[in-house]
Amino acid sequence: MNGFHTAVLLKEVVEHLKIERGKRYIDATIGGGGHTFEILKRGGIVLGIDVDQDAVEYIKEEVKSWERLTLVRGNFRDIDKIASEQGFSRVSGILFDLGVSSHQLETPERGFSFQKIGPLDMRMDQELEVKALDLIKILTKGELYELLIKLGEESSAREVSRAIFSARKLRPIKTTKDLASILEGGKVTSDYGRAMANRKVFQALRIAVNDELNALRDSLPKAVELLEERARLLVISFHSLEDRIVKNNFIDFEKRSLGKIITEKPITPGRDELERNKRSRSAKLRVFEKN
Repeated sequence: MNGFHTAVLLKEVVEHLKIERGKRYIDATIGGGGHTFEILKRGGIVLGIDVDQDAVEYIKEEVKSWERLTLVRGNFRDIDKIASEQGFSRVSGILFDLGVSSHQLETPERGFSFQKIGPLDMRMDQELEVKALDLIKILTKGELYELLIKLGEESSAREVSRAIFSARKLRPIKTTKDLASILEGGKVTSDYGRAMANRKVFQALRIAVNDELNALRDSLPKAVELLEERARLLVISFHSLEDRIVKNNFIDFEKRSLGKIITEKPITPGRDELERNKRSRSAKLRVFEKN
């Protein structure tokens, strides 16, 4: 869609949001704006939220001609407060795209990817005080293990935590290369190989730094309260921890008679999209409709 980030499941999002001209929508993770641009093209009015200053600045440059977009830098865990302040207390649809943006992954100084050499940062909100390197530095071996097993679902968590703990005694672990070299040293592997071990460890650190799972748990009940009758809540997740939270919240909403689950099973990218965008392979879209 653009150089900042390729919007995943774009066709499916547009279809399930049922966009109507003049109606209000919230893009809780605007990123590169791909989903938002489609809503605007169809006459929707959008409140776009993102915690990443780079994303906000990018959108400001891209949408100067749009009059129906309100852009706010903030964390979606505060979606109720942000929506109220911006006049979006009742909306016709809300979208969460929980993926890391291509920009974040491809920008070395952000430290999100083990394939790019940069500082171990991983903060989506650049104003956060704690970086990934701080966690690597201060957590005990046991705490590292708990983090990796719970947030990374890494089968070699015990070996990885031992390797990190031993390596930092010799020298500080400050960069993505420092960490990746420990994991790729031959002694630490996972069932899916060294690349998968890297991916899971980096995922665990990123989730911890940004408190992503708690933010998602906090935001979904707030989001469903903002929906008007027959409005829909769409969430695109990229790993099982996120998807489980979304699934369980939707089940809870349905049990409380707040609405109905539209997607019995999550929607995943088709072959064409997978060929165009390999990063979409783990995307899962779930949809809930308010009564």
